[in-house]
Amino acid sequence: MNEQIFTGVGEIYAKYRPTYPAALIQYLSEDVGLNVNSIVADIGSGTGILTNILLSKCAKVYAVEPNADMRQIAEINNRGVKNFISINSNAENTTLKEHSVDYITAAQSFHWFNRLSFKKECQRILKPGGKVILIWNCRDETSELVQDIDFISQKYCPLFSGSSGGMRGAKTENAYQDFFTGNYDTKIFANDILFDKERFIGLHQSASYRLNEDDVNYHKYIYALSEFFDSHCTNNELILPNHTCCYVGTV
Repeated sequence: MNEQIFTGVGEIYAKYRPTYPAALIQYLSEDVGLNVNSIVADIGSGTGILTNILLSKCAKVYAVEPNADMRQIAEINNRGVKNFISINSNAENTTLKEHSVDYITAAQSFHWFNRLSFKKECQRILKPGGKVILIWNCRDETSELVQDIDFISQKYCPLFSGSSGGMRGAKTENAYQDFFTGNYDTKIFANDILFDKERFIGLHQSASYRLNEDDVNYHKYIYALSEFFDSHCTNNELILPNHTCCYVGTV
């Protein structure tokens, strides 16, 4: 992973990226087994969107994030939270002790990892019977609304390769068979996102394919997004079809 790809957008990312639905958290607690005694390593934790949820549910959360800009946001937001431990490291070398965590989470981050190296690291730091939980927020690519927005991003952003939450075609059956050992559970939860114009544009400014203000097409891109919002919103609001995908298994 290019650990600097989100440098400079920590505040925007924390402000505009969507959170995760209550149904997902209920599933993790009731079916997967996360509880007040659980020790979790949240890998690629970013600004702490998932970390913040886990902190209220678990005994200890290691937030492992290599990007200083993103990590600092989480550290500021969780200053004084005793079960929050910030780790300046990456997915392939977390620096955590062997067999020290019950669960590993990776939200919006697994696609950036070296899959084989990360698997070996998971095997090293997980306790016997521990599980890995992969999570993505994904736009509904069957929606014409999503397709039209993607067309705008594709037109102006050279790095755009799709808006599927970084999954990049991995939503197929057995897509993670080479990562998990044996069968793994797949769950999908509704998580539509309600936008005003500021949040709609802010979300796109937090993307890995975003344009910087000095890019030649930056203002054209922002204008196109603004025009799209104005023409599709109702009472200055726009609902973007979205769902949260979750994969749970052992490694």
